[in-house]
Amino acid sequence: MRIKLTFETKDDRNIVLPVHYNHIIQAFIYNNISKDLAEFLHNKGYVYEKRLFKLFVFSRIFSKTFHIKGDKIDFGKSFYFYISSPINEFIKQIAESFLKTEADIKIGENNLIIKELFIPETPNFQDTVKINMLSPITIYSTVVVNNKRKTYYYSPFEDEFQELIKANIKKKYTAFTGERLDFDFKIKPIGVNKNFEKLIYYKDTIVKCWMGKYEIITEKKILEFAYDAGLGSKNSQGFGMFEICL
Repeated sequence: MRIKLTFETKDDRNIVLPVHYNHIIQAFIYNNISKDLAEFLHNKGYVYEKRLFKLFVFSRIFSKTFHIKGDKIDFGKSFYFYISSPINEFIKQIAESFLKTEADIKIGENNLIIKELFIPETPNFQDTVKINMLSPITIYSTVVVNNKRKTYYYSPFEDEFQELIKANIKKKYTAFTGERLDFDFKIKPIGVNKNFEKLIYYKDTIVKCWMGKYEIITEKKILEFAYDAGLGSKNSQGFGMFEICL
């Protein structure tokens, strides 16, 4: 399930956030669900073997105009972003927190009000679709170089990119449903080049990730799950949300 949240400034000041704002939006999301659910997702989550999945994802922030000034982004008077999860209670709690609140909303240092809460129409999922990333996709593995552990991020042009994304979906799907599936999965970049690579700081970690359009071939229910939970790694940190291209 997915929602779109639109905010506008309350005090007529422009909305300004750090360029690397993912951790601010993540904290904002946790603050707008129940304490029990927040603690469950943060500390336990859905487990597959030794992996823990929080199973929510959010998009980049979108606005009509924005200006980058040093390490800050000026979004003007309003902006919006999407939140998605296969956990219906998670989305329900976020929606209800804004429908009931009469207090100011704080994102970073900005005093905001909720302008619109919108539930987008569910796409018509097909076995073959083209997608557009609403937040960059990332996938990685830990390798040992000179006896030191190192995180290696894969590009969409490496074979491991597709293999690891498929394995990631299988783990998340099993962790959530308890069902083990074997399915075909292919993802191919469309018109993606080096300019689509992004470096995003999440707290003190640099994450290499990719925007752009991709073609996916897989089963409909796998695509629907990935649409809700996100593609690739670090979904709950704001990576891997996509939309279906019409």
